Amino acid sequence: MSQILLRLEGLSCTRDGRPLFGNLDLALSQGECLELRGPNGSGKSTLLRAIVGLYPDFQGTISAAACLYWGHRLGLNGLLTAEENLRWYQALQPGSVAVATALERVGMRGYERVACHQMSAGQQRRVALARLLLCDARLWLLDEPFTALDVQGQEMVRELILERVQRDGAVVCATHQPLALDGARVLDLAGAYVQEAAAQHGTRGS
Repeated sequence: MSQILLRLEGLSCTRDGRPLFGNLDLALSQGECLELRGPNGSGKSTLLRAIVGLYPDFQGTISAAACLYWGHRLGLNGLLTAEENLRWYQALQPGSVAVATALERVGMRGYERVACHQMSAGQQRRVALARLLLCDARLWLLDEPFTALDVQGQEMVRELILERVQRDGAVVCATHQPLALDGARVLDLAGAYVQEAAAQHGTRGS
């Protein structure tokens, strides 16, 4: 039986006194991916922050496995090199992948000792993306992971998400751009419904 890594029961969130969504019930098991959709202000980021414990203004119940959260802010120190940033992160979130291996996987080999403030927005995004490889958390919470990435970088994000769900993990991804992964579910916060999402850019999956 698949293990449930995220469960939401009767979840309602408000921001600045304005209701965002209400009475949300959801269970996400290992091997599943959920796309969060909706217009700006519908509560996608707020929902992710509530799950990870960064947004307390909600009602209902949240039960989640240990997770990795990637928000809008990259969390990189611009004065540190790519390697230094990732080693600092690895000390907080021990994993089984070497920093050099993670940087090579995201196309940043050769930039290990370059200060992050000297990189383009896309390059900084790739350094941050390498953190997904360093942490063994089974549940990923990703907020607009395609931002500032070129087509190749976006495809890399899809590959990493697919690998996580195939390795008994689960992913919740807030995005305006469809993930296009077979079997992914969609939660539209504007309409508060869940549906199966069809892949739109070719077949992916096992």
